[in-house]
Amino acid sequence: MSPHGKVASVNVSDEKGTPKRPVPKITIAAGGVVGDAHAGGGHRQVSLLSTEIIDRFAREAGREIKPGEFAENVTVSGIDLGSVAVFDRVLVSGAELEVSQIGKECRGGECAIFREVGRCVMPLEGIFCRVIKGAVVRAGDAVEHVPAPLRIRVVTVSDRASRGEYEDRTGPRVVQLLGDFFSRTRWHPRITSVILPDEPSLLSAELRRSKEERCAAVFVAGGTGVGPRDFTSDAVAAFCDRLIPGVMEAVRMKYGASNPRALLSRSVAGVSADMLVYAIPGGLNAASEYVTEILVTFEHLLFMLRGLDVH
Repeated sequence: MSPHGKVASVNVSDEKGTPKRPVPKITIAAGGVVGDAHAGGGHRQVSLLSTEIIDRFAREAGREIKPGEFAENVTVSGIDLGSVAVFDRVLVSGAELEVSQIGKECRGGECAIFREVGRCVMPLEGIFCRVIKGAVVRAGDAVEHVPAPLRIRVVTVSDRASRGEYEDRTGPRVVQLLGDFFSRTRWHPRITSVILPDEPSLLSAELRRSKEERCAAVFVAGGTGVGPRDFTSDAVAAFCDRLIPGVMEAVRMKYGASNPRALLSRSVAGVSADMLVYAIPGGLNAASEYVTEILVTFEHLLFMLRGLDVH
């Protein structure tokens, strides 16, 4: 399906927990749809659902389902909402919406269709957005999905690898682990990698460059020990506005229980503005262990940094 489509219906309701009714037009403003029961604070300000999803559910349920019955504000057609990720933009007429949540907890007792057929599509298929720019929206208006690339930088810090004295295996392994992780999500990752010598000034410059390029996260592998050329942890800590000590403490304790040498790592996790920065060991096995554990909380940290209270 195309990233372009059209508005099939615009819908509002006077009370929460009831189907919405189609109306000739809606006004999307700060906080949501003017006059709709779901408008207000929070990040689920405007909801979208596609006719393709509704029609599929209707066939399976054996009954007609009209636009708005799933309580969506905007029913769209001809556009693939299944490829939409959080932080993507949806342009509807002159309105600009940022995707803030995909699916939601189903409260069956408050959903008319769930009470009737025992299930609902919104928990898995519903798209929820917060308003970036408002506008008046009508049926027939154009809709466009604009993916937001999730830029990730992997930096290997090694004097010998930077001189070509041996092949860097850790950086590619981190890239592979990240690729495997994102393949199971809706994110649109753009992962790049670089090799640097153990020079704190070069690493600091690379971190500044990554921040300017709007990277969501940087993984720095190597230089987290206590050797004379191990500067990574200090450079990362100095660069970050805030540290997240619990992430690395948990990894050290988990693997230190069986391998006491793991407790000697000075790995660091932190935040600079809205960019996550991780300093992890340069060893292949250790880096793999760290990345695996980091990814457990990675998405939630991204949400928190963008002000999304998603549970």
